[in-house]
Amino acid sequence: MSHTLEIQDIRAVTHDVRQIRLEKPEGYTFTPGQATEVAVDREGWTDEKRPFTFTSLDTDPWLEFVIKIYPEHRGVTEQVGQLSTGDSLIIGDPWGTIQYRGEGVFLAGGAGVTPFIAILRDLHRKGEIGNNQLLFSNKTERDIILKEEFEKILGDQFINVITQEKPTGDHIFLDGVIDKAFLKAHIKDFGQAFYVCGPDPFNKSIMAALEELGASPDALIFEK
Repeated sequence: MSHTLEIQDIRAVTHDVRQIRLEKPEGYTFTPGQATEVAVDREGWTDEKRPFTFTSLDTDPWLEFVIKIYPEHRGVTEQVGQLSTGDSLIIGDPWGTIQYRGEGVFLAGGAGVTPFIAILRDLHRKGEIGNNQLLFSNKTERDIILKEEFEKILGDQFINVITQEKPTGDHIFLDGVIDKAFLKAHIKDFGQAFYVCGPDPFNKSIMAALEELGASPDALIFEK
């Protein structure tokens, strides 16, 4: 079932990421980590659907997405970047396989962090962050999505990895590539859960490295 929903609020999170809040249909429910198909309610775009993850919680009175804009792609996200309050998006039913299955390490590449936003917000709201850790890879410091919120939620368990510049901020490793050597150096327990989301090459390399280091394939949570 599809819903055409008006944008209540839209704001910049980074130089190329937007946070969009929509009116929430009565009875619409989802779990943290789930996504839905989204289309822009504009002529010529209503059938161009792309998957985006809910970053709001089911208890919030709105639906929220955090979306990276790619103007060079001339596609849906370019259209999203042109939207304003009062415009509408079309969304479908929730779906997805990334759900919380216990304490572990969240490994995100760029906009791949979005499924983890609601999961970590939910744990924080419940007071159940525990020993969960987020390793977040980005090209530059200005690309880090919700840096201040993650610092508040996770403290020293939030680690940024910068790949294309020498970083200067807090929670930063100067050598910025998450590879097998990095994982071996910074993770002590490979028997815990691992949540992985990013570009396909990131996902494949990280999951292969984790398995080589002893992680169980059953403990790897990713979008199938």
